[in-house]
Amino acid sequence: MALQPPAEAAIKKKEVSDYAKPIVWSIAGNDSGGGAGLAADQRAAEAFGVHLCPVVATITAQNSQAVTQVVPVAPEVLDAQLAALADDLPPTVIKTGLLGGPEQVAVVARWVDRLRERQPSVALVVDPVLRSSSGTAFAGEATLHAYRDLLLPRATLLTPNRREALRLAGLPDSTDAPALAAALQALGAASVCVTGGDEGAAQPTWSLDWVQTLLASGWLALPRVATPHTHGTGCTFASSAAAAMALGFVAPDALVLAKMATTHALRRGYAAGQGAGPVAAAAGFGADPSLTPCMGWGDDYDLDSCLRRWDKGQSRISSENADLGLYAIVDSAARVQRVLQAGVKTVQLRIKTPGDVDAPWFTGLETELQTALTACQAASATLVVNDHWRIAHALAQREPSAAPHLALHLGQEDLHTLGTAGRAELAATGLQLGISSHSLWELARARGLHPWYAACGPIWPTLTKDMPWVPQGLDNLAWWVQMAGAPVVAIGGILEHAQAEEAARSGAAGVCIVRGLGDDPAAQAPGWQAAIARGRAAARLPVPALPHPSLACAD
Repeated sequence: MALQPPAEAAIKKKEVSDYAKPIVWSIAGNDSGGGAGLAADQRAAEAFGVHLCPVVATITAQNSQAVTQVVPVAPEVLDAQLAALADDLPPTVIKTGLLGGPEQVAVVARWVDRLRERQPSVALVVDPVLRSSSGTAFAGEATLHAYRDLLLPRATLLTPNRREALRLAGLPDSTDAPALAAALQALGAASVCVTGGDEGAAQPTWSLDWVQTLLASGWLALPRVATPHTHGTGCTFASSAAAAMALGFVAPDALVLAKMATTHALRRGYAAGQGAGPVAAAAGFGADPSLTPCMGWGDDYDLDSCLRRWDKGQSRISSENADLGLYAIVDSAARVQRVLQAGVKTVQLRIKTPGDVDAPWFTGLETELQTALTACQAASATLVVNDHWRIAHALAQREPSAAPHLALHLGQEDLHTLGTAGRAELAATGLQLGISSHSLWELARARGLHPWYAACGPIWPTLTKDMPWVPQGLDNLAWWVQMAGAPVVAIGGILEHAQAEEAARSGAAGVCIVRGLGDDPAAQAPGWQAAIARGRAAARLPVPALPHPSLACAD
């Protein structure tokens, strides 16, 4: 059968948005044993509910013990497959696996450029499969150069394991993962995740992946799964990240979901043959709270500390035994006293000023916080101090009996700015800490600090502050409650009693009201409290299989 000439400009019939399911092209090898390559990619795609187009770049003869032959498909055959798909099934994301040689790499690079001429947002996830798990080498120097010259500059996300990262970067074995990721970004990859699944001997307790993206960097961690059945792990991770990106998640959020899906697949691995069996990605991973990873704030990750926090997170504190109720956010001590008189028991004092203790207003701020704390202590309520944690700690040290009535709230940018020493100093205060979280990677970071609560928001559009985040909605709020490993507080755009009732139905431990208490909190608070009570008494909202993306901009 004669091959038709490749269509140079064949992207014409359909737009990506015309399809019910996002489309992912996987250009990879066929594993005759069904463990890795396109077989693993297909399982991952089904777990995320996206449509996978399996494009054969290389044919392998292998079983569970060894690879006996590797045959790259002819470049013109690879080109013909992509041309046929482009005309009818244009991708949202392209994922590459085993490509076979420099000619195949070149074909892929040309098609990425063609597709991006029509749809610039087409993402490229590169899993540089350079050798098999059994040790067979798949790439010579010419292929390595093709990856560096043609794919890395086009890659939205690169997901090598440590051995692959070392070969691609051409760096010594002693190079750590953050330095490897930086070197690979310098070669053109927008985001890099150096996976650590193959580092079991070096780190037997944790499976650690170094994430380096424009939005966030740090170690992504879950306990290592003790199983001999690991065939297809790298393929599953990269394809899961690609599927998540096809659903609209930015790179760090996609990597959180990939970590969850791959760990789930490892737990479901099974024997097939006499060697390592395949991992088995499947739907259901997205609503299992034991799969929510921790994420560090940089390369200062304290594994022992994270392990303790993660273990605590497994005995998840639910809304039923962590009731923050109506959570008022106010801007003065006088306002604190008024909401306390209205019966509110959780009050955040948010006074936006610099934190310089030598500034002339510092004494006034300290007095304001002290007045608010004294009022909360008298009312058996909790004062949550926003930002000014050093002043709050000084007050708690001065009057230890007031400490149970004092907590802190910090945003993720504030925590990041503190640096390693500052976060350690904050933890040493022993004060309860509430943390903002707007995305999956922010939730993973919050989880690593074992917070008193994680705030999920904005639930609805809000004018209180200018943010890039897409509203979370009730579906994401219910997912946060299920997955956070800590009580969840709903915040953002809650202006009506019906909204507070629905937020409480999600299982949120607290519902934040900023403007809704008006000039007379005593008159307004009962209505909010009744709405929260109705929500608590009603049937719980369903938990979605996956959250929706909360950041619309490209990574």
